[in-house]
Amino acid sequence: MARNLARIRESIADSARQAGRDASDIELVAVSKTVPLEGILAAIDAGQTLFGENRVQEALLKLEALGAPAAGQAAAFHLIGHLQSNKARHGSAFAMVESVDSVKLARALSRRSHDSLAILLEVNVAGEASKDGFQPDELEPALREIRALPNLNVQGLMTVAPLAVDPEEVRPHFRRLRELRDAFGLDALSMGMTNDYEIAIAEGATLVRIGRAIFGER
Repeated sequence: MARNLARIRESIADSARQAGRDASDIELVAVSKTVPLEGILAAIDAGQTLFGENRVQEALLKLEALGAPAAGQAAAFHLIGHLQSNKARHGSAFAMVESVDSVKLARALSRRSHDSLAILLEVNVAGEASKDGFQPDELEPALREIRALPNLNVQGLMTVAPLAVDPEEVRPHFRRLRELRDAFGLDALSMGMTNDYEIAIAEGATLVRIGRAIFGER
């Protein structure tokens, strides 16, 4: 675990340098979906404190089990998977909900949150029918409405790129998300996974979501 994390961090730093960026501007989200608690504790022992979960119920069990800070450090969790509006009450359990994919969900989170919940808007940049998220041309009116809602802090955008044999094939999608982020004056960009995070960093990612290269095959 420690070796895997060290290798990924070094690769992130190398990618940042090649892109003329500061590696400290890029956060590693360790995707811990289906990873048992022991694996998360091992990652925390190796210095990783930010994790990403896809399923609400699984994440809540892990958050409850961790309870007090493990290994002397508090672990923060982002929700990176689809959240149903009827489960919006659980949104505030997370440090960030990266996968807000509709105005309806944003409204539900706003009603259920008591503080300024950090969120990202998920954008289906590639227009894939199988993916959730706003279409790029839907983003402006959606963002205008969501920014006006109380208890939410829209920090940026997120996308899940299409699967591709050659990571270079997804570069245009990452570039498009960056252009949208810049056009709307946002900061965060969550994009890039194990196969393509180097390209995402080159195109401006501030959060990369990596699971398999850290925890192995599920």
